[in-house]
Amino acid sequence: MTQDMLYEVRNGAAWVTLNRPDALNAMNQNILDGYSEVIEKAEKDPEVKAVVFTGSGRAFSAGADLKYVLQFMGSGDPVKVRTFMKQAYEAFARVGECEKPTIAAVNGITAAGGLELTLACDLVIAAESVKIGDGHINFGMLPGGGSAIRLPRKISETRAKYLLFTGELLPVQKVADWGLVNEIVPDDQLIPRVEELVAKLTSKSPLAMRLMKHLVDQALDMPLDRALQTEMQVWEAYGQSEDVIEGLTAFTEKRKPAYKGR
Repeated sequence: MTQDMLYEVRNGAAWVTLNRPDALNAMNQNILDGYSEVIEKAEKDPEVKAVVFTGSGRAFSAGADLKYVLQFMGSGDPVKVRTFMKQAYEAFARVGECEKPTIAAVNGITAAGGLELTLACDLVIAAESVKIGDGHINFGMLPGGGSAIRLPRKISETRAKYLLFTGELLPVQKVADWGLVNEIVPDDQLIPRVEELVAKLTSKSPLAMRLMKHLVDQALDMPLDRALQTEMQVWEAYGQSEDVIEGLTAFTEKRKPAYKGR
């Protein structure tokens, strides 16, 4: 971990802050390498029930640091190009695969890799001043962190193509209407609102949350009958857990459940 990516645990969540404000939190080697590190750290910490990503300054992230990218793309060496692409792919894949809920607390400019980070997260809360889009096409680049693949799954093929082909940054209300954002809040309420959401998530069974996330992510590409069978199989195993008994017992005893995640 470096100063380019800050990590703090508070009130049941790991808060990860991209911290290159003078560069609009453009992603360099430290940040790309940092995603796997922070996810692994959060997954191993029993105090952490959710992971929040946000940015310092006036941007969530403007994407990859283009000077850094040019070191690979301008080399003419296919091995170096492949190395960079692998870094980008693995960074956002690791966020998407996190076994705990992930939240993008989106502030300011959000483009290219910044958009890909939001797409890799489970929930997206955005400040009302946010401008968001893909932007790779503006620099003759292709997405490498998932936006050409995840974006049409989130907002439809035609809307995704508009963002990908034009490179425009749109007002956050527009993409919220398309289904890319869960909620828009005043700028000064972004962190308090995300803290409220974290408090709600941390009161639930972490085991049930993990299994629900797994089911949603895995079943999207399954035929319906297979997906429903998978849900039944997961429920059958979860039915033997301490958490499901605790939830039902707490209901009958009219108290708050004390889940242990097992």
